[in-house]
Order: sequence, then C-alpha cells, then structure tokens
Amino acid sequence: MSSRAKVHDSVSEIIADDRDRGLGFCGWVLVILSVLLMMITFPFSLFRCIKIVQEYERAVIFRLGRIIDKKAKGPGMFFVLPCTDNFVKVDLRMVSFDIPVQEILTRDSVTVCVDGVVYFRVKCPISSVANVSNVHHSTRLLAQTTLRNVLGTKNLSELLSDRETISSSMQLCLDEVTDRWGIKVERVEIKDIRLPQQLQRAMAAEAEASRDARAKVIAAEGEMNASRVLKEASLVISESPAALQLRYLQTLSQIATENNSTIIFPLPLDMIQHLAQRK
Repeated sequence: MSSRAKVHDSVSEIIADDRDRGLGFCGWVLVILSVLLMMITFPFSLFRCIKIVQEYERAVIFRLGRIIDKKAKGPGMFFVLPCTDNFVKVDLRMVSFDIPVQEILTRDSVTVCVDGVVYFRVKCPISSVANVSNVHHSTRLLAQTTLRNVLGTKNLSELLSDRETISSSMQLCLDEVTDRWGIKVERVEIKDIRLPQQLQRAMAAEAEASRDARAKVIAAEGEMNASRVLKEASLVISESPAALQLRYLQTLSQIATENNSTIIFPLPLDMIQHLAQRK
C-alpha cells in the first residue's frame, strides 16, 4: 500500500470520527481546511502529521479541544491533523517520590518528624490529563497531607510499632482520592521517624529502669530457688551424718586444687556442739 493510500485511509477515519462526534459547521470547516492543507503539502506534511510513542507511553489527542474516541493512542505510530489536533504524552511507568519531612503532632501530644516514599503509576491516561492539571504535583501534595492526617490519629507507641498498618491506611486513602485522576497508588512506606532528643533520653531512661527492675526480680527469684534447694540438701544431710563428712572432704579437695599453699584443719561440728553444751 502506497503512502497516499495510507494517508487517504487515515483521513477517512478522521472524518468518520468527526462525524460521530458532531463538531458543528465551524468545526467541519476547520477540519476540511486542515485536510486540504495536508494534501497540498504532501509528502512534507507527513513529518508533522505522523507521531510515534514508545511502549510505555500513551498519547491523548485533542481535536478542536475535544478528546478523540475517549481513549489514548499508542503504543506505536498514530496520525494527527495539522493546526486542529494537539496531543499530550502520558508516561505509564512506575513513579516514586519522597515525601518531605513532616512535623506531626500525635494523638498523645508528642511532636515527631516523619518522612516516607510513595510508588504510583498512571492507569488511565485520559483521566490524568482531563481531570487534573498536574497529576504528579497533585499526588505529591496529597501524600503530604494524608501523612499528617493519618499519623495525627495514632499514638507514639502505635507509630513506632505499626508501620505496616499505617502504610496500608495511607495507601487506601491515597488510592481512593487519586482514582478520579487516573492514578493507581501501588505502595506507601514510612522511611524514618525522628523523635526529639529529650524524648529519646526519657525513653532510654525508662527502658534502662525497666531492665534493672527485671534483673532484680530475676535475681530475687534465683535466691529464693537456691534457698529452697539448700533447705532440701540440709534435710538430706541431716538424715545421714556420713554425708556431712563426705561433703567436708569434697570441699577440701576443691580448695586444694585451687590454692595449694592453703592449710585447713577441719573440726567436726559435733565436737563444737559438745564444747558449747559443757559451757
């Protein structure tokens, strides 16, 4: 098929689209003049009329201020009329941006600084062009206000421990609002939570005191368990006097192993008790 045949087919489709949309008398005049201008300047007009968009792009075409077919063109090559058509390229790839650090007052009246990151993409090129002037800038501003609103309803403990829940709540809020803009919010993440220095010192002191208290409780429980074991051991030794002598010998053996120069003279407790009774 020759270039003239391709241009003729494209012009036929354009006229059919314009007939379906009802451009009116003035619109028809402008379209006919544009087609005549394109035919007069053929083939030089091909450089102005044929456009190409990439696989990850879509083109929203406006003809006399109206969107053609209510759908985006692409990927690949498409045809536009000179003077009457204008198009806007829309990138469909995933976009990420950092939420600037926001100073937030939590529900329990604690001031913290929080930042995050948002991942989103354009799912409807027509809505992203026709319903909002700058979809990327609007999404950034909405993410900042949503971060303040969501975190303002949380306590400090919830803010530090439930980051995944907070991220999910933010994603749902953003996705609900940006759906009319043709935006799909894929993921929201809380990057960092910065606490005031005084609050950090207070939390560190509280954690240290809590650890000291647990250590004292564990030591007390160990003493109590040791006293119970010693009580049971004393009952066993009292039943057999020979066991006490064996314990003496075992203790002497341990002392002799560690301190070879130490001399010990063990005295039986029965002798001491006998002398005490005489007095």
